[in-house]
Amino acid sequence: MKNLVLFIFSLLVLVSCGDKDSKKSEKENMEITQEQNSGVNVYYFHGNQRCKTCIAVQDLTKATIEKTYPNTEVRFIEVNTSEKENEALVEKYEVSWNALIIQKGEKWEDITEQAFALAINSPEELENIIKTKVNNYNQ
Repeated sequence: MKNLVLFIFSLLVLVSCGDKDSKKSEKENMEITQEQNSGVNVYYFHGNQRCKTCIAVQDLTKATIEKTYPNTEVRFIEVNTSEKENEALVEKYEVSWNALIIQKGEKWEDITEQAFALAINSPEELENIIKTKVNNYNQ
């Protein structure tokens, strides 16, 4: 009898925790959907440990968006992949490392390779690529 009570109690605890997590997951997914339906999002994904190039990609991208698209529906969004609250976005875009993704609605493009190749030695070229890609989505 004692084991049965302990089993039922454990089961209730597990079920109640599971419901809490699924509600949070639903909320996160709804927030992502709402965010994606309006404007262009420029996501920069990174972890806690960052190199010179990682920081250069972020700084250049953020400055380009803020300078070129002030007071518009083009947003720069920094996403730390190490933080649990960003898990849904990391999974959605299948990010396993750093990433620079331009997105509007259901369409998105990963320009990480170009960003890391150009950020240090050809920042103007990267800035032009970012503007071109954002403008393509912003039409």
